[in-house]
Amino acid sequence: MTGSTASTSTDHRLHDAEGSRLPQLVLGAMGIVFGDIGTSPLYTLREAFGHGGVPLESEAILGVLSLILWSLMIVVTAKYVAVIMRADNRGEGGVLALAALALRGGTAGWRSRVMFLAAILGTALFFGDSLITPAISVLSAVEGLHVATPVVEPYVVPIAVVILIALFVFQKKGTGQVGRFFGPVMALWFTTLAVLGVMKIIEEPSVLQAVNPIHAMAIFSRHGGLAFAVLGAVVLAVTGAEALYADMGHFGRKPIRYAWLFLVLPALLLNYFGQGALLIRDPGAVVNPFFLLAPSWGLIPMVLLATAATVIASQAVISGAFSLTRQAIQLGYLPRREIRHTSHQEMGQIYIPAINWILLTGVLALVVGFGSSSALASAYGIAVTGAMVIDGFLAFVVARKLWRWSRPLALLAFGGFIAVDVAFLAATSLKIPQGGWFPLLVAALLLTLMVTWRRGRVVLFNRLYRDAMPMELFIKTLTGRKQMRVPGTAVYMTGNADTVPHALLHNLKHNKILHERVVIMTVQIEDVPWVRDERRVIVVPLDERFWRVVVRFGFMERPNVPGALKHCQRFQLDFDMMDTSFFLGRETLVPSTKRDLPPWQEQVFIALSKTALSATEFFCIPPGRVIELGTQVEV
Repeated sequence: MTGSTASTSTDHRLHDAEGSRLPQLVLGAMGIVFGDIGTSPLYTLREAFGHGGVPLESEAILGVLSLILWSLMIVVTAKYVAVIMRADNRGEGGVLALAALALRGGTAGWRSRVMFLAAILGTALFFGDSLITPAISVLSAVEGLHVATPVVEPYVVPIAVVILIALFVFQKKGTGQVGRFFGPVMALWFTTLAVLGVMKIIEEPSVLQAVNPIHAMAIFSRHGGLAFAVLGAVVLAVTGAEALYADMGHFGRKPIRYAWLFLVLPALLLNYFGQGALLIRDPGAVVNPFFLLAPSWGLIPMVLLATAATVIASQAVISGAFSLTRQAIQLGYLPRREIRHTSHQEMGQIYIPAINWILLTGVLALVVGFGSSSALASAYGIAVTGAMVIDGFLAFVVARKLWRWSRPLALLAFGGFIAVDVAFLAATSLKIPQGGWFPLLVAALLLTLMVTWRRGRVVLFNRLYRDAMPMELFIKTLTGRKQMRVPGTAVYMTGNADTVPHALLHNLKHNKILHERVVIMTVQIEDVPWVRDERRVIVVPLDERFWRVVVRFGFMERPNVPGALKHCQRFQLDFDMMDTSFFLGRETLVPSTKRDLPPWQEQVFIALSKTALSATEFFCIPPGRVIELGTQVEV
């Protein structure tokens, strides 16, 4: 009942915000949500014909354009915009939010494990994609200089490297200052795409025949396996579709849908058809049909605008990686990391230094290693299509369990979507030897780390609390005993509020004292993005001097424990931070003789634990009020 009320109130807030600020939200969505898919015209049609695939003839051009059109309509418009965006987790989207919804539908046992694996695999694939997007986007834009003059060819990679380094160095400043320009720049970008496309369509109106899906089917009957390989290039047109869903929490459904249907989709289609018209009239333009759409006098301005658009597209992916990392940390899939908030107004604007530098290293390795956007296109797509298959699978579970769709209806809707996604995945799998192995390698590495961390935490929890004394029994043993009490409040943080924390036993053993008030506190991360203030804490008195406190945060929130404890006043439990001490256990992990993990996982888990941010910093506890008591634990 509480969850339903929270969801309803969230929907009302989103509805009110969307209604009062719809134009601004639509403009903002263009700047943040559509950068990735909006820069796909830079390379999609070039890649479809640029590697000796289907012959560059009118029928093949119409077939590829028809495939692009209907891919955008089925995958983006129907699947994501019309259906999956309905699956919001209290206003938030993304694979982890979707997985939380799927798990909420009463899934248990092996089905629950499948949901968990799907969630972390989707997360891992997103990170593989977030490495390639900045590299291929910026390289594609800078390569426009080569169209203007071949002299700059040796400098394309160095220029791209400089732009990317500047982009990642800037991340610590936050996007608040320049973010207000993202929307207008992308609005100009999409308008320019449409205008350039219309100019060529007027010259060759026969290209409009590609609207007929018969041309999409005809290319397979005419060219067979070659046409199937072309799907691996066509999928480039829908990369970024998942961003519509993942960024829903920033803008709401309506602004994203309006921006897509009334500006972004028409602009993309007009530009793709304009490039097709150019290729019908001049097949030699296949070397770079996007930049050759522009008149010669407008080439340099177009390169500059394209560079700005690709930087914005890269920023959106980087911000998405930060956001997804925070969700993964909160949900226990990754070790705690330093998370800096770069805005006092927007909770979503965060910066994670470790992830930023890892991304920069990977992106620069891609740019230098592959050397061109065409080479990178071979690595692009397989991570995206894999994530799309997972989204479709999880959405099917949500439709069945939460929306109560009948099995035939859910199979009809999502079976079709998943079939299309699987076809794209199969086509992009042909690219694995040419570079598609890279995002798969990144995803496999991250998947291994996330599974190891999750399993290791379970083993550690069992070792810590398997033989722990029940809290009620501990309190009974103190009854009637003359135990020295000292003034103040002691807060013992623990993962299991029903048992006595190790730090409490150590303090009692070594210092022989207890505080006047003892609070056993557990922090819980809910499967919702935000927790309302009235649900923030649960306070249960155990006796006149002991309390059990459960503090709740959503997976999109910053876990500020001192701030949350202020809500205990409603339960007649006040905290004076100057008179409160926080006792934290610090575990030193060592390999176990009785192994619950394979030896290699033990070592990986111990190494990850050493890199984790301290609980003091992560939970925003004043360092001067913290006492850490160590213990050695075998894993």
